[in-house]
Amino acid sequence: MDKNRKLQNVLNKTVDGKKVFGTSFAIKKDDFAWRGNAGNFNENQSYFVASTTKLFTTAIILKLCEKGDIALTDKVTKYFDKSVLVKLSNYGGIDYYDTLTVKNLLSHTSGIPDYFQGKGANGNSLEDELLVGHDQSWDFDETIKRAKGMSSPFAPETKNKALYSDTNFQLLGKIIENITGSSYSEICDTLIINPLNLTNTYLYNDEYDNKPKTLYYKTNELHIPKAMSSFGPDGGIVSNSFEMLVFIEAFFTGKLFPSTYLDSLQQWNRIFFPMRSGVGIHLLKLPWIFNPFGNVPNFIGHSGLSGALAYYCPEENIYIAGTVNQIAHPDTSFRTMIKLTQILMRN
Repeated sequence: MDKNRKLQNVLNKTVDGKKVFGTSFAIKKDDFAWRGNAGNFNENQSYFVASTTKLFTTAIILKLCEKGDIALTDKVTKYFDKSVLVKLSNYGGIDYYDTLTVKNLLSHTSGIPDYFQGKGANGNSLEDELLVGHDQSWDFDETIKRAKGMSSPFAPETKNKALYSDTNFQLLGKIIENITGSSYSEICDTLIINPLNLTNTYLYNDEYDNKPKTLYYKTNELHIPKAMSSFGPDGGIVSNSFEMLVFIEAFFTGKLFPSTYLDSLQQWNRIFFPMRSGVGIHLLKLPWIFNPFGNVPNFIGHSGLSGALAYYCPEENIYIAGTVNQIAHPDTSFRTMIKLTQILMRN
């Protein structure tokens, strides 16, 4: 059986009508490239990339670093009024708002609570409310207010400590807007989407836009357009697997910012198994003892709650992007990625 058929068979088997109802992936190794889809996805179907959006935000920040508009060591107080930051990183009775750096935000070492998955005053997270179908919208000020109502788990720069927090990237998005004088959507177009000729990639900011595939949660479609149009710099990009493949290759080959920056991004902290957080990127590293697939190399990139991902495997020079479009079983996306990459590793 040739590689194309083997790759397609992986997607066909991934769609089981119970956990996964549609999937789309694209993969590239050296001069071989392939894309496929199965179930309720067609070849060019657009989907929500969710937190994989954070790679777009990271790329923009690094491009602004190249231009001299910002530095990762900059204090966040340089870009905000004090009133925005006070009580965001409050630990042990000390407010650390004036010690926060841009790098702390990118690397999730700020200690700032997560407005999305953190529990609110009613005991529920915003994620909890959305998953039961309570669609709602929010703006930057509301994300900050919500995060301030939660406790910081550690002080910024605490050794070996990281907390995945969407609030960090809401702040980064606002910094981008403050520096450039453009909206986050406009700057995505200017620095990423237009230079890469991505015609199906954009920031979702219209709740009446029905082009992206509706998300699934378990066996039900989860229609939450108000929420999806509110995420912005931490989770609002729409794309398809082919264009995300173009993006992830550009990210790691110096087309968006100097590739010399990449080494400095790989400063890893444990964040949730088997993921580690770097500076604006994640590392997927499977310990061999937990590895049912045999030898699995490391992957660097990002993934999202929607089952979307975009990763680069340096050891094998493989780029991969795709989704299983299922919030309840995100591990399925990683399993699919590993199966696809192993076919190219063996052939």
